[in-house]
Formats: sequence, structure tokens, C-alpha cells
Amino acid sequence: MYVPARRWGGSSPLLLLVPLALLLSALWAGTVRAADNVAAPPAAAAPILDPMPEPVQSGLGLVLEEYARFPKTEAVPGPVTDPRLMRHARINALVELPDRTERKAVPDLNGQLYLVEDGKQPQLYLDIAGTFAPQFFASRGMGQGFGYVTFDPGFRKNGRFYTVHTEAASATGAVPDFRQAASSTYHGVITEWTAKDPSAATFEGTRREVLRIGFNGQVHGIQQIDFNPTARPGDSDYGLLYAAVGDGGTGKSNAEPGTLSLPHGKILRIDPRGTDGVNGRYGIPASNPFVGKPGALGEIYAYGMRDPHRFSWDSGRGHAMYLGHIGEHAIEAVYEVRAGDNLGWSEREGAFAFDRNATNPCHRILPLPADDEKYGYTYPVAAYDHNPPPDWNCTADVGRAIAGGFVYRGAEVPELRGKYLFDDLVDGRVFFTEADAMRRGQEPARINQLMIYDTSGKRTTMPELAGDKRVDLRFGQDARGELYLLAKANGKIWKVVGTKRFADCRTNGTELNHVMDGGNWAPVTPAKWQFPGREAILAEAGAARPGPRRPFEYAVLAKGPAFGSVTIEGEVRLDTPVSVSNRDVIIVFGHQSDTKFYYAHLSQDNTIYPHNGIFVVDDADRLRLDHQWDGAKGAPPAVTDEAWHDVKVVHCAESGEIAVYVDGARDPLMTAADKTLPGGRVGFGSFDNTGRLRELEVRGTPLR
Repeated sequence: MYVPARRWGGSSPLLLLVPLALLLSALWAGTVRAADNVAAPPAAAAPILDPMPEPVQSGLGLVLEEYARFPKTEAVPGPVTDPRLMRHARINALVELPDRTERKAVPDLNGQLYLVEDGKQPQLYLDIAGTFAPQFFASRGMGQGFGYVTFDPGFRKNGRFYTVHTEAASATGAVPDFRQAASSTYHGVITEWTAKDPSAATFEGTRREVLRIGFNGQVHGIQQIDFNPTARPGDSDYGLLYAAVGDGGTGKSNAEPGTLSLPHGKILRIDPRGTDGVNGRYGIPASNPFVGKPGALGEIYAYGMRDPHRFSWDSGRGHAMYLGHIGEHAIEAVYEVRAGDNLGWSEREGAFAFDRNATNPCHRILPLPADDEKYGYTYPVAAYDHNPPPDWNCTADVGRAIAGGFVYRGAEVPELRGKYLFDDLVDGRVFFTEADAMRRGQEPARINQLMIYDTSGKRTTMPELAGDKRVDLRFGQDARGELYLLAKANGKIWKVVGTKRFADCRTNGTELNHVMDGGNWAPVTPAKWQFPGREAILAEAGAARPGPRRPFEYAVLAKGPAFGSVTIEGEVRLDTPVSVSNRDVIIVFGHQSDTKFYYAHLSQDNTIYPHNGIFVVDDADRLRLDHQWDGAKGAPPAVTDEAWHDVKVVHCAESGEIAVYVDGARDPLMTAADKTLPGGRVGFGSFDNTGRLRELEVRGTPLR
């Protein structure tokens, strides 16, 4: 069930839709201490099948330049049977060494640690797989292998850095420092390395084991280890090592992520140079939130997590810590994490109750209980849902998983400043939110999807750049705050070198206005139209005509030239009552004949192929072009009432980019790229409804 929400972001009056549950519950709890209560889903609550609004298509795009290519590698030990592990190179992160050399370290899950410098080929620095053979394990489970590397802030002098890798429990005689209730399948191992010469191109030195954790599943292990780069010598956080530890893949069926006596499903914070930890090889910071609490591990910084994938600190605005948290059934989320937080898994998935005992596995997401505040859970500052196709088997992987990112505070791409950039690691979509809008205890920040361009200005996608529909995408960041994207699919890294606005071509040359007199228009059926002076009114619904499937009734502006690149602005109104859900009007452009033209379809319905999108008619049935259509629905409905709405259509003939804006929004409601038609005349109409146009202005380059 849905109800209209307030305007998303405040710039557009389009009414987006949010679950009724969001309005019935006090979802967004503020900062909380660890809760002792365990919340149960409300027994009689109806499941929520579409819990979150879709990310908004932004008109902003990233310009990417290829930075490095990595050698092909294989997961060991073989044979590998999961096609998701058969990648070119399972590069997993990019971090810059804190030694002023501008070298970047890149771990490959298959067991290699590379160093790469600007303009140079990657060089193998350390063979992790070989060092820990035969127990090194990377051939089953999405995160198995050599997962991450981080460098002590004093690396330039002390040569210390840290890695995390996995070992098969059956191949090692080591006993884990911590383990889950069931027997361990693999171990996640944090190792400290000390380089004899920190400036050397290959590693030579010593190592020691810091911490070993046993997991009874093959996924959701230790995902990231890192130091807080915003901490300075003398700060309480300086030199402390954070570790994001997953639930081992079993947290949905037990309470271990919320159990403070285990490290699983937690973010840990330890002192790698201390000695008062459980094994004497690390220390427990006295400032950790559960130090001294009976039955609780002092190592825990925050808890209640399924798969805490990537975290980072904002170098501005209070140095907030943001976590990209991979969901189970429906919710991919960004959290601002503070000491003692409980994210609620597996009682909660995002800001919803999670019914882990549901008899129908498709119905696990429920509204929050009325007394939710008493449990003290921390909820996301931004989130998106899985939006599965209608035929999805809800027990299967839907192909959505968030990879956390970074708040951009660099200097090279000013339009990104203050934005938190992240991605979906599976399908390669890249997103941003405004960091200032990500506030704990407030409505979640709007998520915007970024476009992707190559350095020639051609629009592309991450699947196209990676050569695979499964991208396996991650963000990286250098010491200057500049951003990089890494793909396992083809083992490439791209640097973000700029931004580009979609459909930003110049459309000056000829301008038409005051054109609403009937003598300026050529309708398909003149008897159905009225031109009282300031409006073009389609007063009678059109009827299907012979030929290709296309809008039934429209009028072409005959005054002035045909246009190539063009901007069309006007106000439209749907006169058909709102009780007719599929009512529409269209803006015609690139019109060359009755069977060759483009049109933007503005409808109250966005759930079926012919509605609310950008189409081309090219001597054949209309073909949908817009990027928003995903096979189930497209952009949010363009018009949901009987009021007047501002509409702008921009067509850049040279690039083929088309953008449709409604009610002055900065970002387009619909976008497409197509070069079928170089341009033509503009017009207005509908399929089989009534409506009107006024205040029309057309600016563009005459078609030659």
C-alpha cells in the first residue's frame, strides 16, 4: 500500500511513493546505546513488497579515464565451480600508501597484492596466496581469499601494514581466537607485516598473526580492515584498527549478530600494537563502548550487522563514519556508524522489521512495531531496495548488493564536492547522496543515480566498460581524495577525472514563441482540436489509425523551421479525469512524417511498456528508448493530477541525448540516447485522452 510523500529533495513537485509503513512508525531512531531488548516482528503485520522509492536518475555523469589493467588470476585451490568467482582479476580495493610516494595498493582476492603508480603497469608486491599455501582459500564464497590491505599511518617509518585473508579450517591446524556456535568452515585471519625497506618495490620483511576468527559459512567474513585517516597523532582514534566482520552467512537464522559475546556481525576496533586482547597479540582500546560490560567483548565498536561491506570516514563535516551494508531480502543501506550502535540485524533489515521465521520466504519485510523506539536500533541515512523483476524467485540472488564509497572532498572534480559516492557492486550502477542530507534520525537522503561517460564524451555504462553484465564494482580513493572505480569482470581501474551534464548541448539559433494560434498548427484530425488563442486543446480523444503503433492524435507546429538540437518548454494539463490511470499527453519532436518521429509520453501510469517514457516511431511500431524502463516500470509517474505542469524536453541531435524534465526539476525525469532521427518538427498530442498545452517556447538549431 502506498501514499504520496512530500516532494523528494524539494526541487520537484512530483509526488514519489513510499510505503505506508514509513508513515505509521517512528522509523528513524537517533543515536542509541546497545539495546538489551530483542524485537520481534509484529505477528499480524502485512508484508511490504516494495519498501523503498527508486533512486532518482541524475542528469550528472562521471567522466572515467582508464587508469590500470591487472593480470588475469585464478582462484585457488581449484576447481572453481561458481561462475561468479571466474573473474578476470578479483581486484577488491584501492588504497594509497601513506608514504608520500603516491603508490596505490590493490589486493586481488585470488591472493596477490599489487602496487601501481600513475602511468605504470601494476607490479606484484606480495604473494599472499603463496605465503599461506596450502591453507589459503579463495575458491568458494564471494568474499573468500585476500580481502583487504591497510597501512599503518606511520608506514613510511615503521613499514607496518595489515592484511586479511581466509583459510580453510580443514587445512590449518590453527585454533581461532573466536568462533561461531557451529563448527568452523573457514578462518578469517588478520596479519601484521613489517617491511624491512618501506620504499622497496617488493616486500621483504616479517609477519605476525594478529587475530583469527572462525566462521561456519562461506560468505560474510572479515570484509574490510582500516585505520581512521582523519585521526592525527595524539587523537584517541589514531593507530586503532577497525575490522568489519560479517555474520558468516548464518545471521538470518540466529541471533549472533546481536550477541555481544561474539565478534560476528560487528565492527571491531582494536589496538594492533597492544597486548590485552584474547590472544595477547592486540589490545582493546579503553574507549570502546562495551569495555567492562559483563559478557560483552571489549573489541566491539558497533553491532547488529549482516554483511558490513565497506566503510569510510568523511574528511569534512565532523569526520562521520559511513558504512555500506549489504542486505538480505530487500534493503541495501548506508549507515552513519557511531560507537555502540546496533543496526538490528536480523530483527531489522534497514528500517523495517525482518521476519526470519516467515513461512513464505517472499514475505520477510514488515512494518516496524508501534513500540520500536524502545529497542534503540540505528537506522540508515540512505537506502534503496532490490526492486526485483515480477518473475523473481525470492529464494534466489536478485543481483543487488551495495558497495560503500566515499564523501568526495577532492579538488579535481568540484561538482562532486560534498557528495557521498557509492555503487551497486553487482549491476554496476553508481549513485550519490548529498552528505549534508544524510542525517541520523531524519528522513533518509535521496539517492541519485549517476551516468557514466568516457573521456571522448560518449555515454556508456559500467557493464559496457567492464564487458560483463555482472561488474563486481568497488570504489577506491587516493590520499588527495580523488576517486577510482575497480571492476573484477575485466580487472580494470578507472579514475574519475570529471563530470558531464546529460543533454547539455547548445540549442540556440532560432526561437519560437507566441505560436498558439490555430493557423500555426497541423493536427492529424483538425475537428478534434481547439485553439482559443493561448492554448492548444485536444478536446476529443483520438482513435487508432492504420500503420505502425503510434500516438493516435497530435498536432505538429508548422510555423518556423524543423529543428536539429532543440529545447521545448511549455505547460501541459491532462483533462482526462485522474480515475483513468493510463491517461497521457505527449510532446512530439524530431517529426519528419506521420511514421517517423520521437515523442515523450507523460502519463499517470509507469507500469507498462507504452507509458511514461521516451519513444521513437521509425516506420515501425513505437520503440521505447528511455534508460528508466527496467522491464517492470519506468520513471515515477509524470502527471498524477489535473493541474498544469511545466515540461521541458531537450534533444541533442549530435549525441542523440534526450532529457525530459517536469516542474523545474534539476534532474531529468526520463533520459534516452538515440540517433535514429537527426531532428524535425515539434508537436503535442495524446494516444486516446484529452489535454492541453500553453506557454510553448521552442529554441534550437534549424535542421539542414
